[in-house]
Amino acid sequence: MHGIVFAELHKYAETKHGAGTWHQLLTRAGLGNKLYFPVQEYPDSEIASLVRAASEMTGQPTLALLEDFGQFIVPSLLRMYSHLLKPGWKTIDVIEHTEGTVHTVVRVQNPGAKPPQLMSQRLSNNEVLMVYDSPRRMCALAIGIAKGLALHYGEHIVIREAICMHRGANRCEILFRTIA
Repeated sequence: MHGIVFAELHKYAETKHGAGTWHQLLTRAGLGNKLYFPVQEYPDSEIASLVRAASEMTGQPTLALLEDFGQFIVPSLLRMYSHLLKPGWKTIDVIEHTEGTVHTVVRVQNPGAKPPQLMSQRLSNNEVLMVYDSPRRMCALAIGIAKGLALHYGEHIVIREAICMHRGANRCEILFRTIA
């Protein structure tokens, strides 16, 4: 997992639950005083341990926590990658083009990075179907990011996940639709 995600999780924990929360998470996850640098790659098992620890500490289900975290990180993601987005794009456009813009650049700039494989199919002006495939099974993070994008663009979004890895499927299929 890319170090940016750890840096953002650190910021999320401290913002949502106060100073010292990150250290508590590291301890509970069995990671001691580990430091994460935004430009490095780290084992997926470490992000999984931190998310599990956060879920235990807050009593929030893991998928709900990931969704909230995804929504939280949108402003940072937009600061980092807005130069890749076309000025007229809105929520559905960004979701549709994430693989071809942001994920492509991430893979080129950081050869060890492994963002999820996303395949998107534009169904209408306000709908896109995304197929999410990643051994990390963090589809809830993608859903949270979509919600954060909708907030950023001042849009209402409806999300339906018909097929999900957490219900035994080999991939997730998520329909995103904005409503005027």
